[in-house]
Amino acid sequence: MKNKFLKYCSLFALAFVLNTAIVNNVQAQCPMCKLSAEQNLKDGGTAGKGLNTGILYMFSAPYLLVGGIAYFWWINRKKEEEDDDFGNGFSNN
Repeated sequence: MKNKFLKYCSLFALAFVLNTAIVNNVQAQCPMCKLSAEQNLKDGGTAGKGLNTGILYMFSAPYLLVGGIAYFWWINRKKEEEDDDFGNGFSNN
């Protein structure tokens, strides 16, 4: 159990480091999008509202995905524990 925990922590740390290295190259475009959206809103456009909606949509997708995986993992683990209880000497006689 402890080895699995360390394995998952190591994978998470590796993913975090790789993500940080990749994101640094992409951040240069954020001020351009912000200025463009602000200018569009000043001119009476609605591009900024659509941009905010898109950001919220992209922000929620990973959480829903991870939440769904965690839910199915929890359900399967619960079923395995129930199956193990019946196999540990309990009988229907």
